Amino acid sequence: MRTQLLIIDPQNDFCDIEGAALPVAGANEDLKRLAGLIDSNASRIGGITVTLDSHASVAVERTTFWLGPDGQPVAPFSFITADDVRAGSYRPRDARLTEQVIGMLEQLAAAGKAGMVVWPVHCVTGTWGHNIQGDLARSLAAWEMAHQRAVTKVLKGEYPLSEHFGVFEADAPVASVPATQFNTTLATALADGAEVIAIAGQASSHCVAASYDQFMRFLGRRTPAATPRVVLLRDCMSPVPGFESLADDLFDRARAAGTEVMTVDEFARSLV
Repeated sequence: MRTQLLIIDPQNDFCDIEGAALPVAGANEDLKRLAGLIDSNASRIGGITVTLDSHASVAVERTTFWLGPDGQPVAPFSFITADDVRAGSYRPRDARLTEQVIGMLEQLAAAGKAGMVVWPVHCVTGTWGHNIQGDLARSLAAWEMAHQRAVTKVLKGEYPLSEHFGVFEADAPVASVPATQFNTTLATALADGAEVIAIAGQASSHCVAASYDQFMRFLGRRTPAATPRVVLLRDCMSPVPGFESLADDLFDRARAAGTEVMTVDEFARSLV
């Protein structure tokens, strides 16, 4: 069985551990379970792709970019729309970016997203928070040793003027910025030759959900013979606190689409 793992953003800053910038309750244990799966089934896993949320310390989706109407910093988890920026309720610290940001928020609205959440600063490239959780990092290194080839690591979110939840495409793609456009090369590499693609990582409410939706749209354009079986490992992912309903919605639409939603133990038994 040609099995691939797609692991979304398994990074320190998303784990419920000391020092994390955006802790997701349950994430540390999720990734320990995933590490155990890899350790116990290394010979049965043919390829592993890990995505890494990768940002500058100042970017449009984080508090460092924005000011409120009184010129004070914006609280984490504030929700900002294009109308908010036009009204001056929120404004970029760099006023020169105002019209560009309004355009981005209008682009989100046209795609059915009313606005964007402002997050705490997290996963700044090169910092401890950007690193892969320790147990999983050790398991990935052991898999590389056993297979004598590298785990594929994909950075996402480096363009500072768009949110980038899903690994395949930014929320507001920019024609002149290839990194924001749909990554057909990655999607094709995952799908070609795979019988099973199991998806895990953080967080189920946001980056896992967006990556799953983007990948399923891609698979929908392929013939059934070229479409691998997709599995969500539900106990290897958790939602951002306060956004649990988004994770529930993910599992509902996944089952409706024929995607299997399994525990890590159930998946491991299916590999034998």
